[in-house]
Amino acid sequence: MTQITGETRLLGVIGHPIAHSLSPLMHNAALAEMGADFVYLPFAIAPENLEQAIKGFAAIGIQGFSITIPHKQTIMPLLNEISEVAQAIGAVNTVWRTDQGWSGTNTDAEGFLAPLRSMQRDWSQSVAVILGNGGAARAVVAGCVELGCAEIHIVGRDAQKLEAFSQSWNRSFGLQVHAWETLTEWLPRADLLVNATPIGMSPHIEKSPLTPAEVDQLKAGVVAYDLIYTPNPTLLLQQVSDRGSVAIDGLEMLIQQGAAALKIWTQQSVPVETMRQALRHHLGLN
Repeated sequence: MTQITGETRLLGVIGHPIAHSLSPLMHNAALAEMGADFVYLPFAIAPENLEQAIKGFAAIGIQGFSITIPHKQTIMPLLNEISEVAQAIGAVNTVWRTDQGWSGTNTDAEGFLAPLRSMQRDWSQSVAVILGNGGAARAVVAGCVELGCAEIHIVGRDAQKLEAFSQSWNRSFGLQVHAWETLTEWLPRADLLVNATPIGMSPHIEKSPLTPAEVDQLKAGVVAYDLIYTPNPTLLLQQVSDRGSVAIDGLEMLIQQGAAALKIWTQQSVPVETMRQALRHHLGLN
C-alpha cells in the first residue's frame, strides 16, 4: 500500500452494508502499483445519514468515491452535475470533486461492456435477454444499447416494476419487457443472456435463475453473462459451460468499472491486471 503521509488524498466507497466490498482491495493494489498518493477506504453510511456524509466528505477534502447499494439513486439530488450516461441509467456509481462541487457518472455499463467488446463480435443483429429489472439491469440495458443489439428483452417477476422500468427508457432502441412466466418464449432467441438477478449469489450457490430444461432451450452459441462474481463460477455459468457456450462472470465487470472510476480520479493510466490479480488471489482463483 502507498505510504500514508500528510499529503495523502482520500478516495473511498460508500454503501450500507459495506464490509463485504472488494473495491478497497483492488483499488489500493492499483494505487500502490501506480505510485499514486491516494488511499481508498470503505465508508458504511446508513441511508438516513447520506446527505450529512456527503457534506462531511466535502469538508474534509475527499477527492472521489464509489457508490454501491443502497445509494446509487438517492445520491443523485445531492450532486452538482450528472453525466448523460448516469441520467440514462438512472443511477450513479462514481463521484468526484470539481470546482463547482460533486460530479457523478456511472461506469457500470462500461464495465459490463469490456469483456463483450474483447470478443470482437458484430452485435448489431443480436438479441439480448436480460433476467431481472433492478439497478444492475439498467446498466446492462445501457450497455446493450451501446453494443447496438437489435432487440433487448427484459424478463422480470414484478409486473409493476417491469412497467416502471419500461416507461423510464426511450423506447426507440427496441426494449421489450416480459413476465417471467413467458421466459421460455425468449430463451431460444437469445444471442446474449445476462443474469442481473441475485439468484445464485453466495451463500445460495445451489440456485440458478434457469432450470435445466430452460438451459436446454438456449442456442449452442449463446454468450451467457452472470453479473454475480461469488461463487465463481455460478451454477448458471456451470450449466451453460457444460453445453459448450461462452460463459462470462461478473468479476471482470467489477474490475473494469472500478478501473474506469480510478482513471477519472487520478487522471492516470490504471494497471487493470494488478486489480484483476488482487481479486483473483483474494477469491482463491489463481
